[in-house]
Order: sequence, then structure tokens, then C-alpha cells
Amino acid sequence: MPSPQQPRAVFAMDPVHLPLLFPPPLMERLRKAADIDTALVVRDFAEPATADILATAEVLVTGWGCPRLDAGLLTAAPRLRTVLHAAGSVRSLVGEALWQRKITVSSAVTGNALPVAEYTLAMILLAGKDTFTHRERFRATHAQPTQAETAHIGNVGRRIGVIGASRVGRRLLELLRPFDFTVLLHDPYVSPAEADALGARLLPLDDLLGTSDIVTLHAPDIPETYRMLDAGRLALIKDGGVLINTSRGALIAPDALTDELVSGRLHAVLDVTEPEPLPASSPLYRLPNVFLTPHIAGSLGNELERLGRIVVEELERLATDMPLMHEVRQTDLTRVA
Repeated sequence: MPSPQQPRAVFAMDPVHLPLLFPPPLMERLRKAADIDTALVVRDFAEPATADILATAEVLVTGWGCPRLDAGLLTAAPRLRTVLHAAGSVRSLVGEALWQRKITVSSAVTGNALPVAEYTLAMILLAGKDTFTHRERFRATHAQPTQAETAHIGNVGRRIGVIGASRVGRRLLELLRPFDFTVLLHDPYVSPAEADALGARLLPLDDLLGTSDIVTLHAPDIPETYRMLDAGRLALIKDGGVLINTSRGALIAPDALTDELVSGRLHAVLDVTEPEPLPASSPLYRLPNVFLTPHIAGSLGNELERLGRIVVEELERLATDMPLMHEVRQTDLTRVA
């Protein structure tokens, strides 16, 4: 029988994610922290079969595939007081009705930031060695490169421009510290002193673009950042520069980016695009100066367990009347993803 302290919880997500988010040891901890039917995963809040369970639910454990938490859900779940999101951004999940009900929201976005930062670091190091160009050349020629062909490569003193001191951006800045890079940062909400503490030099966006060897995007997808890298700003990046995007495709003007890459002037590592996925006719699939991946930088496979662990720890705090560690407030969504 559940203890009086255990909140009544319900899973709401695509059930395909559940085993990876909550492998057996984590699921056992979850059962101890909450009164939850681990075999029940809600996909549609309007389904009559879910009415009884939603009527008593105090906590929703959500994830990818969860329906939007709208007024209909709040009517069906009058006792709901907490949403624990076992994924990244809650921007598309929560709405005004939820905030008006003063329901507490927590997200595992901090855990999701780690693999994105790791992916980005890997791509920075590979790009500094011009790995992608040399792989294509080696496949075509089977010949060792000449000294002239490798004279420009290496990671000593590379200028890395980080756009956005988001959770991913900050984690990346930590990961960059051991390397022999000059790190630049643009973020309108960060002071020069804070940037210095993060190990970076704060610059206006145009100055960062014009002086970086590698530019990496970690700003949120909000109205202020829509198409922030338009044709004019892309033109500021030096010839042969590398652009990495693991944030959102909407931050870059797609036609302008395609023009720059087709011309061969820039290189790019793109884990996100607009649209996503690109149409089969897109030249970016075939360009040797583009390394394109299908939105894999975020948590996948065994990395999902980290997100589940964050949710379980939040549930354990709820059960012992401790404050949540990863609460998301409505005001946060004006500045973060």
C-alpha cells in the first residue's frame, strides 16, 4: 500500500520511451516515491478510460509524445499540482491555463544539455582538424595529404565563438576549458564579468562572427532569435569558417545558409535544420563541406536514463516536502528554450 506521503502520479508520454527513461532500478525508486501504475501510460487525456486515473492524479510524469497540457487536461485532473518533464524544453507542452492554476513544473532539461554539449565539443575538435574534408579526400584519392594540405589544420589557438550562455552553452564552456582555445561569447543577458567567470570574452554578435574560426549556436528558439543569422551575418563569418548548429534550425535563414554552403565558402555541422528533416532534394545532403546529422545531439539511448533519474529525484523531494531542484517558471520561458 502507498504511504500517506506518496503523491499519486501518472505517466503521460509515448510509452516507447519509458524503458529507457526508467530502467528497473530507477522504476523501483519511482514506485517507492509515488503511488503510480507503472503499466499505464496516458497518450490522450480525452480518452474515457483515463478519466478515473486523471481525476486523482497529483503529479504528471511527462515526456516526448505527451499531449499539450491545456484547459481540458486541467479540468480532467482537478488535483494536479506538479508536472515533472522527463525531457528537455516544456515550451510546447505547457500553456497559460497551467500557469494560472499555479501548478509547479520541473524539467530534466539540465540533463538533456549534457549530451548536446558533448556532441558540440566533439564536433569542434573534429572541425579544427578539418576531419570531414580529409575524410572525403582520402575516400576519393586513397592518398596521404601533403604538408600544404594540412598546414591550416589544428586546435591550437582556435577562436571558438559561442552564441548563447544557455544550459548547453554553459556546459560547453566548461568542457572547452582544458583545451588551447580562445573562447568568445555572445549573450545579451550576460555581463563581461560573468563571461570572464565562464572562461570566455564577451563580444557583440557581429564581432564574434567576424573573428571566430568556429561558431556554435546555443541560443533559445524565441522571437528575438528567429533568423538571427541572416545573409548579412552569415557573410561576416570568415572564409573557411565552421558553423555548428545543435540548437534549432529557425535561428538561421535557411536559403542564405544553403547559398553559403553551396558556394563552398563555409563549412557546417548541422544537427538541426529548417525544415527538419530537409527535403530529399536539398543539396546539403551531398555537399562535402556539410556534416549533417538527424537531430541526435540530445539525449538518446542510454542517455535517457539521466533524464529519468532527474525526475525520480524530484519525486523523492516531493515525497519528503523538499523544494524541487529543476523548477521551470513561466518567466523563464521568455529567455530559454
